[in-house]
Amino acid sequence: MQPAATTQPKKGRILIAEDETTLRNLLQLSLTANNYDVICVEDGEKALQTFASESGKLDMLLLDIMMPRVDGFEVLREVRKVSDVPVVMLTALTSADEIVRGFDMGADDYITKPFVFREVSARIEAILRRVTWMKQPPPSPTRYRVGDLEVDLETHRVVSGKELCHLTPIEFGLLRYFLTHQEEVISKEDLFRQVWGYEFEGSTNLVEVGVRRLRAKIEASPSEPKYLHTVRGIGYRFQYADQTAS
Repeated sequence: MQPAATTQPKKGRILIAEDETTLRNLLQLSLTANNYDVICVEDGEKALQTFASESGKLDMLLLDIMMPRVDGFEVLREVRKVSDVPVVMLTALTSADEIVRGFDMGADDYITKPFVFREVSARIEAILRRVTWMKQPPPSPTRYRVGDLEVDLETHRVVSGKELCHLTPIEFGLLRYFLTHQEEVISKEDLFRQVWGYEFEGSTNLVEVGVRRLRAKIEASPSEPKYLHTVRGIGYRFQYADQTAS
């Protein structure tokens, strides 16, 4: 008698929105083979409908940018109104402006076409590891007051001056890492590894974009930062003269 086959738990539930049929099918086959539960749609309108019907059940969205009816940017905008679920943009666009636009709207990462499928799987696993890291109990202390910046790592509440800051998941991940490593010089490679969750790629500017966007939200004058300082040729240091942690 043959022993009963054991079923491995799924790694996650992923919605793919991609209008190219061949690429969509290949992504589905690749991710299903890697033990993901996959839902596929062919345009942004169906992506929003599926996202609504699967509310709370999705672990990630893979969104093509150039889709009919509703493009990937619009889907991302609507998703970010109600959810911090990780979103990866699939794009043939390589313009820095497009990357900045998506990141500003809350994208977690970009994968540029053409790509190899093991790269997609590696990126997904890295982002899901980061999500797990972000859900872990924050280190002590959990509440920080640095100058006029107040941060609660448990509730993700960030106030600069008297203004409530709305940070994307990546921006909050960066801030959390800086707060728990204050006064240390942190390289871009380390930030990429710790916050994005995989090895640094020299051609990416996601770190620079992320830091710039974080400064724009927590600094009164981003060009003359009080907290987040550039260490030329290396990376960044989070430092403030009168910092206290509670």
